[in-house]
Order: sequence, then C-alpha cells, then structure tokens
Amino acid sequence: MRVIVLGAGLLGVTSAYYLQQLGHEVTVIDRQATPAAETSFANGGQISVSHAEPWANPGAPLKVLQWLGKEDAPLLFRIRADMRQWLWGLQFLRECTPARTRHNIEQIVRLGTYSRDTLQQLRRDTGLAYDQRTQGILHFYTTQKEFDAALAPAEQMRALGCDRRVISADEAVKLEPALAHIRPQLAGATYTAEDESGDANRFARELVKLAETAGVRFLMSHTVTALREAGGAIDHVEATDSEGRFQRIRGDAFVLAMGSLSPLYAAPLGIRLPIYPAKGYSVTMPVKDASRAHQVSLTDDEFKLVFSRYTSASGDRLRIAGTAELNGYDRDLNRVRCEAIVRRVEQLFPGAGDASQAQFWTGLRPATPSNVPLIGATRLPNLFLNTGHGTLGWTHACGSGKSIARIVSGLKPEVDFAFTGPQGGSGRRRAAPRRPAAPSWGSEAHEVASVGAQSPAVKTVSTPV
Repeated sequence: MRVIVLGAGLLGVTSAYYLQQLGHEVTVIDRQATPAAETSFANGGQISVSHAEPWANPGAPLKVLQWLGKEDAPLLFRIRADMRQWLWGLQFLRECTPARTRHNIEQIVRLGTYSRDTLQQLRRDTGLAYDQRTQGILHFYTTQKEFDAALAPAEQMRALGCDRRVISADEAVKLEPALAHIRPQLAGATYTAEDESGDANRFARELVKLAETAGVRFLMSHTVTALREAGGAIDHVEATDSEGRFQRIRGDAFVLAMGSLSPLYAAPLGIRLPIYPAKGYSVTMPVKDASRAHQVSLTDDEFKLVFSRYTSASGDRLRIAGTAELNGYDRDLNRVRCEAIVRRVEQLFPGAGDASQAQFWTGLRPATPSNVPLIGATRLPNLFLNTGHGTLGWTHACGSGKSIARIVSGLKPEVDFAFTGPQGGSGRRRAAPRRPAAPSWGSEAHEVASVGAQSPAVKTVSTPV
C-alpha cells in the first residue's frame, strides 16, 4: 500500500520505518525542515518503563489545587477560557480514581516494556548510536511521603514485569555516587536496571537516514492544511511546500502522528481526540565537573524532573527536563520555571553543570487525561492514529511504531494493549468505530473518546506554534 505518515517526530519516524519494513511505499510529511524538531527536540532522554504512574492518580487533585497559581509548580493548570482545556481537566479528574490509575499503569507498562525491547532489538539489528546509556533509571525521593506513595505503584509494575526494585538511600548513593551530596535528605529510591536513556532527537535523525536508504520518502518543510474525506474514507492530504505551493498527496492509508496538533486535524473529520498540549521544559548544559555529575539517569518524582547525561564527540552534556504547564499552544519560555529547574539542579548536584551556558527549551507534549496514548484505527477505514503519548513518546516510540505498522497491514499487534479500533486488547478504553479498519482479533472493541467542542479550522494551524 501507499501509506502517508503525517508527522516526522519520533512516532512518525518509527511508524514510517516499520511500515517500510513490512513492504509498504511510505511518504512522511512534516512542516519542519528536520525530523523530531518539536516535541522530541530536547526532551528528557529517558526510556523509562518505570515512569508508568500517570499524572492522573489519587494524590493528584489535592496537589493540583495546592499548585494553582504557583509559577514554578511541577504541574500547572493555567486556567483559560478554553472549553477543550476544561473538558480535558474533567476527564483528568475522572482518571484519578485508584481503579483507573491501576488500569492505566497496566497499559503504560505493557506498551513500555514492549517498546523498550523493540528499541533494543532495533539497535542490535542496525547499530544505531544516539548517546545511549544502559545503566538503568533511579527514582529518588527526598520526602518520606513521596517515597511511601511510590511503593504501591512500584509493586504493581513489578507484577507486570517491570523490575522496579525498592532500595534504601545508601543503596541509591552506591549506585549513583553523585547523590552523596543529598544523602541526609534521601528517604529512599527505586531502581530499574533495564531502563535506558539517550538523545531522542539524534535517534530520530539516524533512523531517518536508514529509512531513506530503504526507500521512505520524506517531504520536509511541508505544512499539512487539511485531510480530505471522500466516500467515507480519506482521499488525500492537502499541503503547502516551503515556497507555499499547494499540493494534493494521495495514499491508500494515512497515519496521524502529529502530536498535540492531532486533534486539530481530526476534528473536521468528526473525530474528537482527548489530547491537550502540556508544555514541558528542559535545560541542557555542559558538564563542568565530571566527578559531580550523575552517570545513571535519574528521576526526581517530587519535582517531576528527569536527568540524563549525553557523552559523545560533540561534548559531555546534562539534560534536565520535566514539569507540565497546560496553557494551550503557547510555547513561550517562563523564566520562573526555567530558573526553578536550574535551582533544583544546583541543590542536588552543585557544580556539576555549567549553568552560565544553560540552554532552555519548551515543547508541547500531546497529553491524554489518562497518559495512555491513542494507537490504532478510527471510524474512517484508512485513517490510523499514533499520537497522545504525553511525556512518554521516547519510551513508547518503537513499540508504537511497530504496532501501528502491523495494524495498518491487517496484522495482530505483538503487545496486549488498549488499541483504538476493533483489534482491541485486554484494556477497556473505547467502543468500536463505525467502520472496521482491520480484522477484528481482540477481546473487546474500542473507540476514540470524544472531547471538546469543534476545534479551530485546520488552516489556523499552518503557522508553527
């Protein structure tokens, strides 16, 4: 088949690679000049199956209320006159029950474990290099309350096959000596040896090279203006190139992998996606004192920050990323939030990084209320989804890309997950679309949830946000 992939971020690039591996003729369209230039440009770098507890959990509502109005809060709802934001927030609250949290953790762990295995196999097969580190991920806690709250989710993850071990503060310092500075404040930690880290942007660029060599066509600097339906299916994509020339691009199947922009393109087709942009921040700085810098990738759950280290010929860098700000499609840097991240780094690892050369970045993560992404079929028989991965796009990229390639091909996915469409999975999420897009093989059918009022016309998103 001729398959058109919309979006050249991590999810679009991995989708294209695995679709080509299954014998399809693949074209990728993206408005940026280079791949993974938006959400995945400077993310936290973690392949973190252990980071499976969703933002929506039983403790979240009280925290969100306490954080309202605090510019440096880890999760900031900046209240807007935006019906989509309010409806998303109500769905978020619905996902905060213990039962929903357990269900969502199960889905996230299943996909994460499969995706990590898929990435490792891809690396063995191709020799891809992207400043990766395979020393695991260490979650550390500086308050007893936060540590105690992590124990039950960690136990559930272990039962699902993610070996997130609970360890003492002394064991944490032994694994990562850079934590010695805060040993008196450490309440405990968890450690997942099989988790990894690496430069997601470099990975995407290297995978594009392999895909192009195999025959995948990339139309970069092309802005999608609309998906056009005819006869109950997508007929073509309308786009403009870098010089504004109008084009119609036809295919047999279409994969929507446009991150936080996905709901704007799906809404005119009558498909409501429960996705809202969550602005994340990151700081990248050169290593100043290697003896004080961490080697193991770290997660500071209390401040919602992750720490990675990239060492290559281009230099030794620290990448610190996290927090979430729900403020529409605004990408402006909030200096208070940037400075809060740098301040936390200095508290934990004083002198490790050169803060005077810190580079700040924001990206819009496509967040669902549950943190479970939307992967699979829609009501249109030739339109498929690979979007809504929130903070875990890098973790879930390879597994999601391989799964959607199999679904488009009419093959059963290799992981038991709550896919959209009739292929289903064990997780209860959505009712069946009106038209089947692939053979029904799951135990239960699902549909894409409907949220929000009519989104803006697609033409309003032709300018990068």
